[in-house]
Amino acid sequence: MGSQCSKLTPCCLVSQYKASILEVPDIENEEKTETNNLPAFREFALEELKNATSGFAVENIVSEHGEKAPNVVYKGKMDNQRRIAVKRFNRNAWPDAHQFVEEARSVGQLRNQRLVNLLGCCCGDDERLLVAEYMPNDTLAKHLFHWETQPIKWPMRLRVVLHLAQALEYCSNKGRALYHDLNAYRILFDEDGHPRLSCFGLMKNSRDGKSYSTNLAFTPPEYLKTGRVTSESVIYSFGTLLIDLLSGKHIPPGHALDLIRDRNLQMLTDSCLEGQISSDDGTELVRLASRCLQYEPRERPNPKSLVAALTPLQKETEVPSHVLMGILRSASFSPKSPLGEACSRMDLTAIHEILEKIGYKDDEGVTNELSFQMWTDQMQDTLTSKKKGDTAFRHKDFKTAIECYTQFIDVGTMVSPTVFARRSLSYLMNDMPQDALNDAMQAQVISPVWHIASYLQAAALFALKMENEAQVALKEGSTLEAKRNKTNGQ
Repeated sequence: MGSQCSKLTPCCLVSQYKASILEVPDIENEEKTETNNLPAFREFALEELKNATSGFAVENIVSEHGEKAPNVVYKGKMDNQRRIAVKRFNRNAWPDAHQFVEEARSVGQLRNQRLVNLLGCCCGDDERLLVAEYMPNDTLAKHLFHWETQPIKWPMRLRVVLHLAQALEYCSNKGRALYHDLNAYRILFDEDGHPRLSCFGLMKNSRDGKSYSTNLAFTPPEYLKTGRVTSESVIYSFGTLLIDLLSGKHIPPGHALDLIRDRNLQMLTDSCLEGQISSDDGTELVRLASRCLQYEPRERPNPKSLVAALTPLQKETEVPSHVLMGILRSASFSPKSPLGEACSRMDLTAIHEILEKIGYKDDEGVTNELSFQMWTDQMQDTLTSKKKGDTAFRHKDFKTAIECYTQFIDVGTMVSPTVFARRSLSYLMNDMPQDALNDAMQAQVISPVWHIASYLQAAALFALKMENEAQVALKEGSTLEAKRNKTNGQ
């Protein structure tokens, strides 16, 4: 099991960062409120990030978090319940460790509600890792090009481009006007459905790959000449995103400009927007896109003028983003399965009955590598402790169950997510919610996609009066359970 088996260190829990809902806010005032809620940039220990991502488990890879191969982004959860995204660079990227940390620290000074903020970095052994806020609701590319239930509504598309322009204006005002490969994968949606610009594109001077994708049709013309990103190059990419949002397709800028010159706006407009978009709105957005896609960089607008042009176009500003996006927020989530329901209403007796019925079948596939010496010297005592714990658990003698399961765990010759789950519930029965939470999290470290671990975290968080975090854990458990049932054909 390696690092997967290392126990999580208990620590005081803090509330997760919650962004205030402001549809068209003043950026300077907004900055003051949010910097009080996000932790300062820091350097993480490699072991912390291994624990948070269950040993960089493949199950925790986020396929669409604004990054492409060979770099990988993992979702993770710290032991204070903050969810994070961890970008793990290719080994050849950032050979200079000092340069990497300094660049990350510079980006990490930025704090804005329009950004997916950088929380820290890690530079250990051959590893180069960035740690950012986790965005649970996918990328703009997913919602725009690969939607399953409904296309993005026109008011939300206008909100996306305004928020993006505000993000670029903020970065420009802070001396970070350069952004590498701005595209629909770099824009992500937070738990409230608000669009945010990934901080990863603000990093520079790495061997992470080229600043722009290999598709030359979407590359700013000056970049093809010099190979350098400029602030005007970023505006060109912003223009391609305007076309993306208007058309619902990734149309090459040259072709889009031809359609604009021929006044063929119907070919440029997403058919899904029929009846939603006025001719004035369409004309204004096309005009703005044309300015951004000018061949001469100096003829393109700056972020401040983009914000000024897009602000009057906003529609339905009183409607929350999650409503426009059709996103079910955690606070209103109700699990459907018996275990999820039992955890949501803190019915510990029902949870006990379900765990007892399930038994140890979910431990199948957990590898326990034991030497012959361990088998002969320790195994009998270890199995005896577990057996006594199971008997106590079955008869609801939860104090004895805790003692016996602790003996089993402390020996360390075997790992069992079910034992941690059972001890977690036993702690809850004894009014020890912090210990219960630690065990539920350890069960997830061992088995990252085990829904029961998430459900038990929810129960412990409810006991700790952390309602919002508990709702997030409930939703996560339900999602994992649904995937499991789908895989098993249930």
